[in-house]
Amino acid sequence: MSENKSVNKLVTRVEGRELIIERVFEAPRELVFSVFSDPVHLAAWWGPQGWETEVHEMDFKINGVWLYCMTCVDKNQGDFFGMKSCGKAVYHEIVVPEKIVYTDMFTDTDYNVLPEMPETVVKMDFLEKEGKTTIITRSQFSTAEALKQVVDMGAVQGVSSQYERLDNYLSHIQ
Repeated sequence: MSENKSVNKLVTRVEGRELIIERVFEAPRELVFSVFSDPVHLAAWWGPQGWETEVHEMDFKINGVWLYCMTCVDKNQGDFFGMKSCGKAVYHEIVVPEKIVYTDMFTDTDYNVLPEMPETVVKMDFLEKEGKTTIITRSQFSTAEALKQVVDMGAVQGVSSQYERLDNYLSHIQ
């Protein structure tokens, strides 16, 4: 699981209990950061292709909470059609427009944390160079097994699809 992979411009690698994902976006850092910190923006692109996201609550500040639920609306996704995937994030560090650190948790549709699912501490760095923004996400898991569980659930493919949506969204709002 430690080899480098590139999927749709996405570069991923595993280091110990950490999943590292990097991607470059053709947009300035302030704009890219803003689409992660504004609930209206997030609802427009968050989640993989064929899924819609409802932001139930978002308090983008230290110790603030973000509650969201994604629903598969694409009938072509078979058994996933109609499925919901909900989550809760608690923000620990925010440095505008450079960094976001939060704990990410799986929840039920009432936003109760699912104890059988792994929690992740996510650190996102936003680096600008020549008008483009590189996002480097480091997702730290409590165990190698928890990391494997999330990877086996399709997390890398989901992020790749989600970042394609983000790319399209950024091109429309610039």
